[in-house]
Amino acid sequence: MLPGIIEVLVPATLSFIIGMALAPALAHYLYARKAWKKRIGKQALNGDTAHEFNRLHGANETRAPRMGGILIWGSVCLTTFGLALLAYIYPDPAALDLNFLSRSQTWLPLATLMVGALAGLADDLMTIRNSGEGLRLRYRLLIVVAASLFVGWWFWAKLDVTVINIPFALPLYIGWLTVPLFVLVSLGLYASGVIDGIDGLSGGVFVSVFGSYAIIAFVQQQTDIAAFCAAVVGGLLAFLWFNIPPARFYMSDTGTFALTLSLGTVAFMTDSLGGGVGIAVLPIIGGLLVLTVLSDVAQVTWKSLFGRKLLRIAPLHHHFEAIGWPSYKVAMRYWVLSIVLASLGVIVALAALQ
Repeated sequence: MLPGIIEVLVPATLSFIIGMALAPALAHYLYARKAWKKRIGKQALNGDTAHEFNRLHGANETRAPRMGGILIWGSVCLTTFGLALLAYIYPDPAALDLNFLSRSQTWLPLATLMVGALAGLADDLMTIRNSGEGLRLRYRLLIVVAASLFVGWWFWAKLDVTVINIPFALPLYIGWLTVPLFVLVSLGLYASGVIDGIDGLSGGVFVSVFGSYAIIAFVQQQTDIAAFCAAVVGGLLAFLWFNIPPARFYMSDTGTFALTLSLGTVAFMTDSLGGGVGIAVLPIIGGLLVLTVLSDVAQVTWKSLFGRKLLRIAPLHHHFEAIGWPSYKVAMRYWVLSIVLASLGVIVALAALQ
């Protein structure tokens, strides 16, 4: 029998190795297919031309291809199914211990990862056409709502998730409201995907987030979920190796859609099902994701109320660029903050278990 920590570290390491091995071939394919936007320019949420964004990043949209997120979820899937196949072919105790594909813990996170990956991939494929128009926002939101309605219903009806745990307080009974809560969490996380706007930024932040939930799940003895999160971290680190400035490719929607949809599922899995506070600590662990969404909301609200912008450009990481911070400084400071926030979230989560 392998120690539990090895069951978590092996998928992380294997996913990283697979990602590093696949990255050159993926990059070659994406460059050969010119998998980037064909038209430079972006519109603001109100339909106006985003002049500040185009000044900062317009040329970058054709500098490197999109769809680098394939490397992340591709590494995770190959690791997951590869270890499951190994356990099936060679049912040695060690191989069985490494198989973290389980109906009780990893089917849902893996399913949401793939749904998000395929939906994001469809959007990316449409974006790289000559027209440059991806899947319309309302259709993307419809996919998020439909998928999260089903998963939320599954949590409520099949897994009997009717309470959310509150740190250092009694659990809060919400009954069927589990379903709309999961939808709202999924929508909020999907909106945070715009953090993928600077080379190296989103990869570093998501490493801290999924790494935190790997620790939380491991302490809850949900080793399969911990291994899944660790495999995501491994894939993200491989992606990050090629995404640090200057990026070889961008994560784009196939990556952010997959990660954010799966993250919500992991948060719910590590809540009442694991006897923890996975949902309550999500705003702490994912504090920079929350801040990204709030900065967009604040920008739109402020302009509607006062007729001028609150920030030079939203979301916040682009505002820092607009006031003169080099992009690498923004990314690396976000990495530092994401580690601090993730550590704080883990501390709260583990302290609440006592």
